[in-house]
Amino acid sequence: MKVLCVFGQHNYGDPVRGLGYEYTNFMPALKNLGHEVLFFESLNKAAYSDYAEMNRKLLQLVEAEKPDLIFCVLMTYEIWLETLQLVREGSDAALIHWATDDSWKYEQASKFLAPLFDLHATTYPSAMAKAEKDGLDNFVLSQWAADSSRMTPPLRADLCRYPVSFVGSTYGNRKQWVELLKQRGIHVDAFGYGWPNGPVAAEDIAGIMRESQVSLNFGDSGVVIEDGKPVRSRQIKARVFEVPGAGGLLVTEKAEHLDEYYVPGEEIIVFDDIDDLVEKTEYLLAHPDRRDAIAQAGYARTKAEHSYESRFGPLIKLAVERRANRPAAAKQGIDFCRFENIAKLYRPTFLLYLLKVLVLLPCLLVWGKQRGPRAARRFLFEFSWRYMGKKTYSATNWAGRIFYKES
Repeated sequence: MKVLCVFGQHNYGDPVRGLGYEYTNFMPALKNLGHEVLFFESLNKAAYSDYAEMNRKLLQLVEAEKPDLIFCVLMTYEIWLETLQLVREGSDAALIHWATDDSWKYEQASKFLAPLFDLHATTYPSAMAKAEKDGLDNFVLSQWAADSSRMTPPLRADLCRYPVSFVGSTYGNRKQWVELLKQRGIHVDAFGYGWPNGPVAAEDIAGIMRESQVSLNFGDSGVVIEDGKPVRSRQIKARVFEVPGAGGLLVTEKAEHLDEYYVPGEEIIVFDDIDDLVEKTEYLLAHPDRRDAIAQAGYARTKAEHSYESRFGPLIKLAVERRANRPAAAKQGIDFCRFENIAKLYRPTFLLYLLKVLVLLPCLLVWGKQRGPRAARRFLFEFSWRYMGKKTYSATNWAGRIFYKES
């Protein structure tokens, strides 16, 4: 089967941040399943002049390569709803969308994007319930996993290079956790964008995890609204599976449904707060035999159950079955004339330029020349999905028409 992957090669489309997670984990798994894998860059804005060119290039690639499956991981409005509809009508490809962060992205993105796909894979049971309520029947519950090509048996604790490590950017409250541990006498070797050690190559991440007596994971994803109330959201991150798969010992912040994948205390270690984290970390460092036994059990569970091959196989099978229930592709293929008419709607007008100035000026004054434009784009996007709904993801969305490089 020919599979076209649509996501970013680098984290947030920025080569400085290193290779992206989907690029380094999803594509090898699809190849291991025996598929021919193609790639389309959808995050790096430098690759195209604007969103219209990005969408045009995608349609041209679909027309030329005629993939059997298109596997997307969309951030916001980089691929238009109209483009996805043209693919549905002019191609025989099945379409899968792998959703990230549906704990908060369901309301602002997934519920608008999902109807254009044969299958929408989410890692959140809460999103499944919301989708059912909204009448969306193509949601499937899945979960992050580990790259089988990087699975390696654990090292003994006495052979590890790092006592405690963390690999990930300085997002959210991660710096606070590391600082609190430092104050309690526990040094953390932290790697990733924003840390003094800086980003590490994707191929080196598994080695760091394996060579650490303790590998940390922080599950906080910020404040979300549940039943009209703000609450802290704790996610099951991909790192939950990466660490034990790489042969490391995972010490992770508690998250809902985590015990459905690992046995806490036997295959991974789960903590509640800083006192709990300090106590458990000190115990593991002082009891290497116990540390080694848990690391080995976590690795065995991951190897047996939590590879991306085991996740993707059933998803692809179901997506292909669902594609068979749609009409066959139009004989003429992708309707490029129709696309060009859609692309004309993307061109900004004088009123939109005026709106850009009105939104941008106060943001420049508050956040400066570098962060100001991104803040302005974000404000406009937040307004758009709340009050304009799915139009936010069309060619006519305001934010995408007047902000491109800033997003």
